[in-house]
Amino acid sequence: MTAKEAAQLIDISAVRTQHTRADIDELVVYAKEYSFINVHVLPNWIAYLAEKLKDIPDVYVGAPCGFPSGGHSTEVKIKEAEQMIRDGVEEMDIVMNVGRFRSGEYDYVLDELRQIISLKKEYMKTKVLIELNCLSDEELPKACEIVAASGADFLKTGTGWVPGDANIDRIRKIKEIVGNSVKIKAAGGIRTREEFDQLLEIGVDRFGINTQSALEIVRSFE
Repeated sequence: MTAKEAAQLIDISAVRTQHTRADIDELVVYAKEYSFINVHVLPNWIAYLAEKLKDIPDVYVGAPCGFPSGGHSTEVKIKEAEQMIRDGVEEMDIVMNVGRFRSGEYDYVLDELRQIISLKKEYMKTKVLIELNCLSDEELPKACEIVAASGADFLKTGTGWVPGDANIDRIRKIKEIVGNSVKIKAAGGIRTREEFDQLLEIGVDRFGINTQSALEIVRSFE
């Protein structure tokens, strides 16, 4: 694997409360230099990022919907998604309503996801975040089933806002559950080339990695 091939599997992001325009500009520089497949920003920055990336091939505009808790009302999530699409989002990471899910309201969760995903344009990809560190092993199969049934392109393991490690063993379990029914984006706690390689071997299709760790991992392929 080359450095560019590795970078084309990694989303980098500036989605913390404190991130500024300068932080986004820095990510764009890295994305252009290394060809990271996706730059993620908070929704209010989508239009700005889209303008910055418009002439950079193979690097896409990403942002989260219902971030970081997933606890917004369905109506608010839909309105947010519609605005995100107008502003130029190309990959939308939708936070599942974990509280409703853990309360057993599976129809509510699936219906909400399907409504949001139905809005996507042909050129877009959607990912559903299940917030793995909030779920028990017993809850995983049902969460995976819902994501696969929602029509999402990816199941994403977490926001990175809930503490936890790279979850390699639990992501292996997720892969066993979903098979090829939905792609997997591993995110949260991934820091090393060794973890990257292990997850790649499991069958992870995309990674969300903090920028410094992402740079170190990609440079290790040079």
